[in-house]
Parts: sequence; C-alpha cells; structure tokens
Amino acid sequence: MIIKPRIKGFVCITAHPSGCMQNVMDQAEFARKNTVSEDRKPKRVLILGSSTGYGLSSRIAATFSAGAETLGVYFERPPTSEKTASPGFYNSQAFVKLAQGQGIRSIDVNGDAFSNECKAEVVARAKEMGGEFDLVVYSLASPRRTDPVDGFSHRACLKPIGSVYKNKTLNTDRCEVREVVIEPANEAEILSTEKVMGGEDWLLWTDLLIKENLLAPNCLNLAYSYIGPEVTRPIYRNGTIGQAKEHLESSAERISHMMSESCGGRAYVSVNKAVVTQASSAIPVVPLYVSILFKVMREMGTHEGCIEQISRLFTERLYAGGDVPLDVHNRIRLDDWEMDPEVQAKIMEVWPKVNTENLTELTNFSEYQSEFLSLFGFGHPGVDYGLEVDPLNPF
Repeated sequence: MIIKPRIKGFVCITAHPSGCMQNVMDQAEFARKNTVSEDRKPKRVLILGSSTGYGLSSRIAATFSAGAETLGVYFERPPTSEKTASPGFYNSQAFVKLAQGQGIRSIDVNGDAFSNECKAEVVARAKEMGGEFDLVVYSLASPRRTDPVDGFSHRACLKPIGSVYKNKTLNTDRCEVREVVIEPANEAEILSTEKVMGGEDWLLWTDLLIKENLLAPNCLNLAYSYIGPEVTRPIYRNGTIGQAKEHLESSAERISHMMSESCGGRAYVSVNKAVVTQASSAIPVVPLYVSILFKVMREMGTHEGCIEQISRLFTERLYAGGDVPLDVHNRIRLDDWEMDPEVQAKIMEVWPKVNTENLTELTNFSEYQSEFLSLFGFGHPGVDYGLEVDPLNPF
C-alpha cells in the first residue's frame, strides 16, 4: 500500500515504516559520534517504555554510544495487511534490525508494563539474557493504568488544581491561536493521575528486579520528568500531572535506599527539555510554547531533540566520571538550556504578542508540525513516500 498521514486531532492514525527506520538510523548515527567512555559504559540495559521519545533515544544511546545489550519493553499495535502498525512498533523493529547488524543483542517485550504478566515475562527474558542490568530506564507514558493489586483502572487527566485555568493555546489542526479554559480537577482525578504517572509502578518494578537479583552492582535506575516554564505551570507543574511528577521524583529517594541496600546502586530523576511527543501534543498551551521555544533556542544555537538530550545525559552526566551533578532536589537537570533565564525572557516577550495572524512569523510552528509528522515516520527527506510498502514486512 501507499501510506499517507491521516491525522485526527493530536494523533496520526497511520505510520510509515520507512520513515521510522530512517529516524532511528539518524539517531543511531548521532549516538555513534557521542560514545561513552569504555571504562564507564553500561553493558546491559532495561528500558521500560522503549519505543518512542526519550525511551527510544535511551535505547539507541545505550546500544550505539555504549555498545550495551538492551531489553526494551513497550505496548504497541502490530500491523495487519490493511492497517499500519503504531509508529513505536516500527521504531522498535528498526532498532532491533540495526542492533543485530552491529552484532549487539536486543530483546523486545510487547505488553502492558503495568501488568504482573508483563513483569513476569520481562524477568524470564532478562534471565535468558544473563541477568543483571547495570542501567534501568523508566520512561512509561500512558493515559491509563490498571492497578495490579485491586484490578481498578485509573485514568490520568490534565487539569489545574484549585482554580480554573485560562491561557492561550494553539489549535494545531487549524493553525489557530485561541483561549483555553480548563476546570480544576477533583480529588479522585488527582489521585488517579498520580496512580498512572507517579512513582508507584517504578517502585514495583524496582522491588521486583531486586527480588529477582537482576540489578548489577552499582546499578543506576533512571526516570524522566519535566518541570516547564511559568507560562505552563498552572496547567502542568502545579496541576494534576505535575503532582504526579512530584510523586515520581519523591519516589527516587525511596528507590535509592532500596538499591543501596541490595546492590549499592542509586535512582535518579532526570528533568528533560520540552520536545514534540504524542503525549505533549495533547497538552493545552504546550504546542504554542514549544513552537516559540524552538525558534528561540534555534536562534541561540542550543536546540536539542531527544537523542541530543540523552547523549548529553550519558556522556556529561551519568558516565562522565565523578559524582552525577544534581540540583537542590537531587534531580539531574537536562532542561538547563531550556530554562536559561535569557531563553525564558525571550519567550515571555513573544507570548503576549503571538496570535493566529503572526503565528508563523513569531514562532517555529512549521518545525513543530514537521516534528509531529516525523513521530509517525512522515516527512523524512530520504524516503520516497510514493512507493508501495508492505506494512507487515516493511524492512
């Protein structure tokens, strides 16, 4: 079939495998140029949420910057003869093909990482690999989670806490800047969001890996978070998702204590830069903020995508030698360039001025759109999108 993008709201319901392959190849090439020191690099890495975004880039960096074996866990839709897979499925297939081409072992588990069944399968596959991960990356992003203890399904929501939120937002379909009004969350919504996006499942995974003797001496255990600027604070950091992220970050201390006693390891939360992801595209205000951010950081020469961020995390933070640099809350700050006062001042200068008419002049919305399509394998200059593709056997 000839595959074209079909966009519904903030989701593209098709994915192009050739474009996904090219995107993974581009990231792998960048990672090869930013290698981890031989005496510090990880040898076996578990990535929970390995098919898109920062999780995918973490897997690519582990393999192509450090030569590490990886076990990747994701929950993606496989293809049929008449329907493409989800992009994460093709990303993972592409990664495995490239890793095998380098003679580096990689194992995939496609399942619900929140479930006990998936956890058991990961343990079994890890032991087949030889066990003992010296790096664990927790990068799960899901709108819902079923509690494995009571079977209750929780759904995350994006709402402010305590008051109504009003601000500018960007309708990406219509290229229209308009006002958004969001009612505050109730207590049940706050709790459910924490259950989905907080640190509870990260704790469960760590406890299981310790009990199964799957953490190597001095193992590092890493989760990703985001703080963001003042303009998104009421809806993000001070809202339901932000409270869940605070729970995730506070869980790092408990996990570090668990790991210190079992393997001498430590847990970290890395606060990363805003990038275009399927999840961030659904958050009001964020697409407009990111469009301005891209323009400012491009002009200042500090723009980074996922692979640039994770390569910097590996080479300048986790495996640079010596203590990992942390902020006063014991977090790794990879958002340092985004949160540079000069960057934020420039954004706040533009924010009150931007409207539908001057959107393309004052922002990099066209780059935002390109990045969004790229998530699904579209728009890559090295791909002929007029060619027929077999969605079942694309590579």
